[in-house]
Amino acid sequence: MDIERQVIALAGVGHLGRYVCEELIASPDFDVIVLTRQRSQNDWLSSKAVRTFTTDYTVPSILTLLNDTAATTLISFINLADTRYITVHSALLDACQQSSRCKRLIPSEWIGDIEAYPSKPDFYATTRLPFRDILRAQDAVTWTLFNQGWLADYFLPSSKTHMKPIPDEFPVDPNAWTACVRGTGDEEQSWTCGRDVAKAVVELCRASDWEQVTYVAAEWSTFNAAIRVMESSFVDPILRLHQAAGKQAHRGLFPPDRPMPRTSKSWPQIQSVLEAHAGEKELSEELELAQVEEMMVMSYLACPKEATLRHREKYFRRIHFRPLRELLQAAGAVDFI
Repeated sequence: MDIERQVIALAGVGHLGRYVCEELIASPDFDVIVLTRQRSQNDWLSSKAVRTFTTDYTVPSILTLLNDTAATTLISFINLADTRYITVHSALLDACQQSSRCKRLIPSEWIGDIEAYPSKPDFYATTRLPFRDILRAQDAVTWTLFNQGWLADYFLPSSKTHMKPIPDEFPVDPNAWTACVRGTGDEEQSWTCGRDVAKAVVELCRASDWEQVTYVAAEWSTFNAAIRVMESSFVDPILRLHQAAGKQAHRGLFPPDRPMPRTSKSWPQIQSVLEAHAGEKELSEELELAQVEEMMVMSYLACPKEATLRHREKYFRRIHFRPLRELLQAAGAVDFI
């Protein structure tokens, strides 16, 4: 007798969502559909033979798609930095409430310690914070806010990951082999690679009960320590063996035997930008960057260890979360992470 596969709906797949999409496809327990505003064909989704449905993200549109596909869970990757976030996610929630089967929702958070720092970065105070209140005020739909700290993929060459490089925002640019360290560089961070995040999301879809906040992290470290790990990973052990044996080896993951050039930006420099834009309603690129830099220097993106390790034991015992050194070794051995 065939066991019915649950249908998981993804809204606004983007880059991290590609990993979740792939892991759901690989699972025997789920089917995946994608909701998108895009009317033209998405070549990547087409290559995966994923069913894709166009929506304007109004309640009637979303509701029809959820009911027609018999979706049971809706996961959002729609990242908006203004009040449109509330509009879109309220529509997702309302559609779930009215749907026949879709009674679980993961809204778009994907950040750090939201319990200790619920309004950081500052634009979350006017987007995520109000929607969290809307979620708590209802009980028709089960939900969780999923957080993973930094995505460790940003330490990888862009050819190795679905994640698009963000060299102005992330302190380390592996493609240019440079770094701009914010603060001292010794502030605690946490990170997890996108593939392992996706595996965790799939495991969570299997879980019968959800907490209101879910954390994952592969490790807790600092950007200074991460740079040292990258500098020590010029050539992986297999390549070293080939070189020792006089065999021709392909180029390593990073430039050989060259330390990573570094610049820095101090906390007072970041504070001055935040103060210069204090009270502004429009989120400029300069202000958004400063808010993210504040997250680095104040360790707001480091997921809380106790809760994260408890969730690892409760939900994710079958997943091995790869620390940076292991991730770099894997990236040196395969074409794509």
